[in-house]
Amino acid sequence: MPEYKAPLREIKFVMDEVLDMPGTYAKLPAYAEVATPEMIDAILSEGAKFCENVIAPLNRVGDTEGCTRHEDGSVTTPTGFKEAYKQFVEGGWPSLAHDEEVGGQGLPESLGTVFSEMVGTANWSWGMYPGLSHGAMNTIHSWGTQEQKDKYLTKLVSGEWTGTMCLTEPHCGSDLGILKTKAEPNADGSYAISGTKIFISAGEHDMADNIVHIVLARLPGAPEGTKGISLFIVPKFNVAEDGSVADRNDLICGSIEHKMGIHGNATCVMNFDGAKGYLIGPENKGLNCMFTFMNTARIGTALQGVTASEGSFQGALAYAKDRLAMRSLTGAKAPEKAADPIIVHPDVRKMLLTQKAFAEGGRALVYMMALQNDIALKGNSEEEKKAADELLGFLTPIGKAFLTETGCESTNLGVQVFGGHGFIAEWGMEQLVRDAKISTIYEGTTGIQALDLLGRKVLMTQGQALKNFTKMVHTFCKEEADNEEMAQFIAPLVELNKEWGDLTMKIGMSAMKDRNEVGSASVDYLMYSGYVSLAYLWAKMAKAAQVQLANGTTEEDFYGAKVKTARFYFQRILPRTATHALSMTAGADSLMDLDAEHFAF
Repeated sequence: MPEYKAPLREIKFVMDEVLDMPGTYAKLPAYAEVATPEMIDAILSEGAKFCENVIAPLNRVGDTEGCTRHEDGSVTTPTGFKEAYKQFVEGGWPSLAHDEEVGGQGLPESLGTVFSEMVGTANWSWGMYPGLSHGAMNTIHSWGTQEQKDKYLTKLVSGEWTGTMCLTEPHCGSDLGILKTKAEPNADGSYAISGTKIFISAGEHDMADNIVHIVLARLPGAPEGTKGISLFIVPKFNVAEDGSVADRNDLICGSIEHKMGIHGNATCVMNFDGAKGYLIGPENKGLNCMFTFMNTARIGTALQGVTASEGSFQGALAYAKDRLAMRSLTGAKAPEKAADPIIVHPDVRKMLLTQKAFAEGGRALVYMMALQNDIALKGNSEEEKKAADELLGFLTPIGKAFLTETGCESTNLGVQVFGGHGFIAEWGMEQLVRDAKISTIYEGTTGIQALDLLGRKVLMTQGQALKNFTKMVHTFCKEEADNEEMAQFIAPLVELNKEWGDLTMKIGMSAMKDRNEVGSASVDYLMYSGYVSLAYLWAKMAKAAQVQLANGTTEEDFYGAKVKTARFYFQRILPRTATHALSMTAGADSLMDLDAEHFAF
């Protein structure tokens, strides 16, 4: 298995020198006194120790053992998972980024995201148990009554209880408008929830005293489609008046899904048989409330793309430095050895640099998204909050879909660097491929995210959401226009920033005649958007590195590597935008002309 080491220097570079996250914290009254540089350093240092020493060694265990469902519907997690979770709770990690009024530490959510990156790279399956609770907490915090907050939120914040999201049903995936789960009113004001939910991550386990399910269901007489969906809190165990765990609710894990990856997490079929639930938020507005949960989950899924790239890169890099095979084309680099380390070969270096570019560029994008979330929640004015929320809304589908697709690419490259050994389970590289794939599917597939980006976020705003971002890119390019060292990055970025708008206009015009033009262009449009967004952030990273190099830094190798990786990204990866531009403007005809019955005979 790859030995995980938290990339603290890389993390601090993005936080401090690229995005100035400490500076943003200092300007937000909610965080100014708590999120000090000293506190941030302490959290990162201790978080790294926990991830490296406690949960990383359990990653292979979770994959090989998986979870076990018993006849009574209970589930046992892999060896060591429960004990690691106990340490996690004792360390106060669940409460890190929650308000003090509900037992949290009052630190920024973006700092929680940074910690989650370390957790996810060390052991994604384990990290899903507390990770899904975060969205449940945000939903209850945003929409719950005071009684619901008192009863459920404090226990979720402390980590004593965990949470899930129960959306999908056997007959519907992302099309929630056709869900069938029912909510019948009870005399005491609660509701009897009946139905089956599938693909429920962490739906049942032995790590916490209770599990709080956030469930979508229909009230009697509710309108058809998505306008008739309500949201409910349905605990595994009912909760007594004093807040203690009471009798078992009428819900059970019917089975555990047999999956391609993330074996250490219990992905459950959950059967609700008149389980007692409580309405959260307004009737028939469940999807509106659930979006609080979904946006949080999508940032977390974007993060999984980064963890996949980072984890696979760490494993591949160590192997490439050690594995001997053939001689360098320009002469022996290790003449005292039987062959040269494979890192000398151009193709191996290309694979490693691609992983590195996606991991480090993706980290910057996710942290940028997380920082906008902080501002949207705790900004100094409504105008500031609104601007941050709109930018986050635009970036979320890009981050979720683009980073998970590139994360999968990175894990495949990791296997390729290892050659035949990458295909063997004991090295751990093939597990990363299997674990990463789900990230392109859950919380909305790449196709769903692409439609959200192009259809809802861009075209339905008459391109305003895009303009808000391209204006940021334009401003940066204008500031660096006379910087000769930055010319190699600024010139292509200016061209692509303009082309982005032109392509959007062209697709929009075509869509006025045929709405299939949106669906046919959307995935290419999203990937194009992702490559340009990362180009902007790599240009910013190159600029930050050049400043340090000009100032005579003692870390010349570190900052020099940033500039060289940025150059690689612009020369070797960014040209992919040309293919996506051609594809997205090719029209819908070649996709729609072939009748369904003629796909095969």
